[in-house]
Amino acid sequence: QVQLVESGGGLVQAGGSLRLSCAASGDTVNIYAMAWFRQAPGKEREFVARISGSGTLPYYADSVKGRFTISRDKRKNTVALQMNSLKPEDTAVYYCALSTGHITGTVSVKVYDYWGQGTQVTVSS
Repeated sequence: QVQLVESGGGLVQAGGSLRLSCAASGDTVNIYAMAWFRQAPGKEREFVARISGSGTLPYYADSVKGRFTISRDKRKNTVALQMNSLKPEDTAVYYCALSTGHITGTVSVKVYDYWGQGTQVTVSS
């Protein structure tokens, strides 16, 4: 089993920045990839960014490309999401996710085996 705990959410004005962090614990030997998703009220959970277990090959949704940066610290078993130039439409609960590689893919929620509890990000206009 793996436990994921997110932190760093909050309220920020449009154009501002936030940094989310996710710490993984438990059976973390087989981390194939880690990712961030988000879910706004009344909408489906959507892919935001992904990075390989080794901390390479970042991949972003078009809606955040150029504004968000995903990074991974293997020693600390953490993944971070630096969010700049935030927009009101970025408002959502952000979830950290981990894939063991059992199911291949990148953006589908089905690829990821473990999820954090979520952290709220609110961007005011």
